[in-house]
Amino acid sequence: MSVEKTGVAVLGLGSMGSALAGALVAGGHAVRVWNRTPGKAEGLVARGAWEAGSVAEAVDGCDVVIVCILDYGDVGPLLEQAGGPTGLQGRVVVNVTNGSPEEARKMAERVTALGGEYLDGGIMAVPEILATPQAFVLYSGSRSAFDRYRGLLDSFARSVYLGEDPGLAPLNDLALLSGMYGMFGGFAHAAALIRSAGGPVAGFTNTLLVPWIQAMAGGLPTMAEQVDSGDYSVTGSPLAMQVSHDAIGDVSRAQGVSPELWAPVLALMERRVADGHGNEGFAGVVELLLR
Repeated sequence: MSVEKTGVAVLGLGSMGSALAGALVAGGHAVRVWNRTPGKAEGLVARGAWEAGSVAEAVDGCDVVIVCILDYGDVGPLLEQAGGPTGLQGRVVVNVTNGSPEEARKMAERVTALGGEYLDGGIMAVPEILATPQAFVLYSGSRSAFDRYRGLLDSFARSVYLGEDPGLAPLNDLALLSGMYGMFGGFAHAAALIRSAGGPVAGFTNTLLVPWIQAMAGGLPTMAEQVDSGDYSVTGSPLAMQVSHDAIGDVSRAQGVSPELWAPVLALMERRVADGHGNEGFAGVVELLLR
């Protein structure tokens, strides 16, 4: 599919912003770049980007404005530098700065008041894997803007549209990160146990842990269906059996490994059993997290 080339401004040239701009240049788009601190655009300029001296200069003549900076609170004031109350007239702002759902909704209102359309984005990648099949970006906000510039957005990652509510992208972004950090926490505890016995963590991870986690990940869709239905019944491994003895905690302490990553998970499981749900599966602990 041919992609219509578009003038695009990239505001913010940290590692991620620079990677986004580089992917857009590689895609043949006319790219203007701006960074608060000068000196970060040389490589991009050498590849064909144009460095602007101000936000207004960067935005001028561009249909799409991509914002990728560190602090969400600075996004609004930055966009207001585009040229007064109509500086974003007819333009689409794609904000991939990390924020909360409520911040995204307020930013959408602010951009609309400045005459633009708004897309909030959550980048599910590190800079090194942008423009590869492993990278994807979550978007929410203006559906018409997303459809119009889908080709441009696909220049740096697979685009996933979640809905008109601007808060959906940051919510899903943070949900994905929470799953990732949970996995990292499990790895850290497992690695500490193996290292406490003098074992090779790399060998354990490659030959045992990764295949085990991949096998267990296959059960997540079923658990998700349980959460959606509220029916947590299982035919094997009920919670009461899983918490009948804290083997993980006992062995960890015996090995000189802190159980502080494992303890909160065990506590939730024990609470669920105490509430009368010992015959159900692990997914039922979700009910304890909802207020």
